Amino acid sequence: MRLQGKRVLITGGSRGLGAAIVRTFAAEGAHVAFTYTRDEPAATPARSFKVSVLDAAATEAMVDELERDWKGIDILVNNAGLSQNLPLALMEEEDWDKVLDTNVKGMFITSRAVVRGMIRQRSGSILNIGSLAGERMLDAPIHYCASKSAVSGLTESLAKELARYSIRVNCLAPGLLEDGVGRNLPEHRLGDYMKHCALGRIGTFDEVARFAAFLVSDANSYMSGETIIMDGGV
Repeated sequence: MRLQGKRVLITGGSRGLGAAIVRTFAAEGAHVAFTYTRDEPAATPARSFKVSVLDAAATEAMVDELERDWKGIDILVNNAGLSQNLPLALMEEEDWDKVLDTNVKGMFITSRAVVRGMIRQRSGSILNIGSLAGERMLDAPIHYCASKSAVSGLTESLAKELARYSIRVNCLAPGLLEDGVGRNLPEHRLGDYMKHCALGRIGTFDEVARFAAFLVSDANSYMSGETIIMDGGV
């Protein structure tokens, strides 16, 4: 129960890795709320809000509601993200904007809303979900890679800015997982990844969620501004 009593907001928590983080954090004793935009969540041990990370007004209203009810937010997990399996030659401007806006601007909007309360309480932990595609030269869509590289830079800068308020900011960059971005990979690209992965397999959502719980916990009190790669040894 390493997150006992912690108040947590997770973006994009209705499916995939986000849903695993919601379940794991709740099992670790946290009070959890999460956002979603499309998939109606099934019964979960958490509060849900149909709020886009690009809707600043709705995000502010949600954070205000949670702060009134919980008297604060201790942990933010910026998980909501988007990818498209498009080569550059077929990519339209609106494709680029949609991915960059969701994956980077969405983190800015949500972090800005939550950080104000964390500054007042002079404590907090923010975990940004990045990707191996933002850290290594992989055969992946360029707008997705660019957005996840930006997440690492955002993490470092925000960690420096917020350190004076005892707020930690880290980034977790998983490799290929059991679903999500990897589900649309052609067989030859998946095989190439597995060939270079020391553990010889893709990761699971639960493995990443359990590590995320440690990263935001008080047990990890002396790490900030870091991007941690979790890829099975690629």
